[in-house]
Amino acid sequence: MKKIMTFIVFVVFILSCAICSAEPDQVTLPCGYVPNVQFAPLYVGLEKGFFTEENIDLNLDHSMEIDVVALVGAGRLSFGICSGEQVLLGREQGLPLVYVTNWYQNYPVGILALKESGISSMEDLKGRTVGIPMLSGASYIGLEAMLGLAGLKDSDIKLESVGYTQAELLVSGKIDAAVVYTVNEPVQLKHLGYDTILFSAAEMTKMVGNGMITNEKMIAENPDLVSRMVRAFVKSIQWTAENPDEAFEICKKYVDGLADAEDPELQKQVLLATADYFDDGPLGYGFSDPEAWDNMAAVMKDMGMYSGSETSGCYTNEFIPQD
Repeated sequence: MKKIMTFIVFVVFILSCAICSAEPDQVTLPCGYVPNVQFAPLYVGLEKGFFTEENIDLNLDHSMEIDVVALVGAGRLSFGICSGEQVLLGREQGLPLVYVTNWYQNYPVGILALKESGISSMEDLKGRTVGIPMLSGASYIGLEAMLGLAGLKDSDIKLESVGYTQAELLVSGKIDAAVVYTVNEPVQLKHLGYDTILFSAAEMTKMVGNGMITNEKMIAENPDLVSRMVRAFVKSIQWTAENPDEAFEICKKYVDGLADAEDPELQKQVLLATADYFDDGPLGYGFSDPEAWDNMAAVMKDMGMYSGSETSGCYTNEFIPQD
């Protein structure tokens, strides 16, 4: 018996050495934006070694020019970050994208107005000028979903594409309301002392927010790497949600100028608002809600942007760590 136990210990030791000596997988993860506190889980994952623990050498790429969906779909990148509607649009074009980790459990789009505008309900938007960054992407999908649920149409409002100047135009009175990222502009205006009213898509319906994507080939040929990436990312999301103050300190190392910002409290409030959207909810951190996918597909079908008959192939929960 003693010899058997000695042999088992020896085998475990050899296997451990083999794992530790394996070259880490080099993974470049495009984020699509400049470094920002809203990417805190990725910085936390790097700083806390969650990706290193999974034998992954992660490099974050904040290049704005990268078309993440196209490159991941073509297999030129293994992973990417995008919102749910981009997966549906990509698959509509024949790209074999798969959403493997839900980052934002709530859809972070809303409509913001100043209280002094007299707007107190969605119905009050009738005849009003509403600014939106562009007539595409998550903002547009969120707007259409909210209008539909409120019994409104685009023709009921004066919709203007204004780029990312919604907050400035709103406070200057050039628009009556703005389609915004709910963890950004509302936080900024509140911090500046403006009284606002926010209609949140997340409070009206379930849809799919930001998450991590890969492609069908990666899942088929290297499921172990997908599993390790997802495991590290989910751990990073959960740690950030549970330790936002320390996460903010970690961000100072990765976000240029954050440590010396004139108003660091504002950026901290943005991080806190963002972390609220990581809520594990009834499913748990990282899980996709089938209802959210079906709702998003239905909105996009009404808009003529998606013709798929089902959404089950667009996402998977099989790689999410089970408690």
